[in-house]
Amino acid sequence: MRALVHEETFKPRPKPSAPVVIWNLIRRCNLTCRHCYSISADIDFPGELTTAQVFDTLEDLKQMGAPAVILSGGEPLLRKDIFLIGAYAKSLGLYVGLSSNGTLMNRDTAAAISDTGFDYVGVSIDGTEATHDEFRQMPGGFKAALAGVAHCKAAGVKVGLRFTLTENNAGQLPAMLDLMRERDIDKFYLSHLNYAGRGLRHRKRDAFHQTTRDAMLLLFERAHEDVLAGKSNEYATGNNDADGPFLLQWAAQRYPHRLQELQARLAHWGGNASGVGIANIDNTGEVHPDTFWWNHNLGNVKERPFSTIWRDTEDAFMQGLRAQPRPLHGRCGDCAARHICNGNTRVRAFTQSGGDFWAEDPGCYLTEAEIHSSAYAH
Repeated sequence: MRALVHEETFKPRPKPSAPVVIWNLIRRCNLTCRHCYSISADIDFPGELTTAQVFDTLEDLKQMGAPAVILSGGEPLLRKDIFLIGAYAKSLGLYVGLSSNGTLMNRDTAAAISDTGFDYVGVSIDGTEATHDEFRQMPGGFKAALAGVAHCKAAGVKVGLRFTLTENNAGQLPAMLDLMRERDIDKFYLSHLNYAGRGLRHRKRDAFHQTTRDAMLLLFERAHEDVLAGKSNEYATGNNDADGPFLLQWAAQRYPHRLQELQARLAHWGGNASGVGIANIDNTGEVHPDTFWWNHNLGNVKERPFSTIWRDTEDAFMQGLRAQPRPLHGRCGDCAARHICNGNTRVRAFTQSGGDFWAEDPGCYLTEAEIHSSAYAH
């Protein structure tokens, strides 16, 4: 959005040689959220990595060139060694994020987060107070999460809201964006619901396509307003790579002279990065193509280094994820924007089709006319 408004020239940078790793360090959580993909609970889970095993894997990630690790859970703050892990990752020169529900972030914890050097903390919010507390199944969860955000900001930590869009809470998106502005929160991340874990059981709640389009248009407009106002807030979306082509359509109405440059940015970004630019390590050390593929194991860091597992080319699904183009079927295979989207989110396609990795993604909200538009020619 800033590049569009300020007419910045696109200068492609070399892509990292290794993926960003989203690491579910612990499965234990003090909440039981309805859309949880890891099906966490407030109990200890067996077989989780020791501090030494985490350190060994961090060293391996650094050596192979991983640019960042996002420490998640469960609730990562329930790991007694979370600050040791964060500090060690920072000492290796990695970008280190923390994904939390925010309810455990009191003043002292926020100070420890700041002292550790975490680059960013994302706190999940599901709507206004009643909606959030019902989703999270915790009375008072909304107030506790926002208190955690405030403590982080007071400690000088960059913090953002993470909002998972469903049909049930889509109408509260404007209030969430207002909340971001009112509290001067650094970032807003909109996540489209993926069909995994408890999210699989609740896929019927997934926002319908028109609802999703309306939400994205609102997000574009808010981001545009903030750029025009000279603000430094950030807006991001995840788990639906149709957002890229849809942004191109939005820009065509406002910045038509910038479309070629924007399309070059989006194509370079590459769309869905599962198995290529994104990886996941779960709480027991199993490696997955991303956080939603916990039923697809590539190997365990207790037995082999992550770098060895990730470079193994024998897995057929990983071969398909890394193919250019991917072997997509249906609408995804016919889509003119596939070089921007890269086939969107494969776990939704797999779930809805009954087991076809390469079926069309039912979460794509682009119309037939849009996926065949000449605007995406490259």
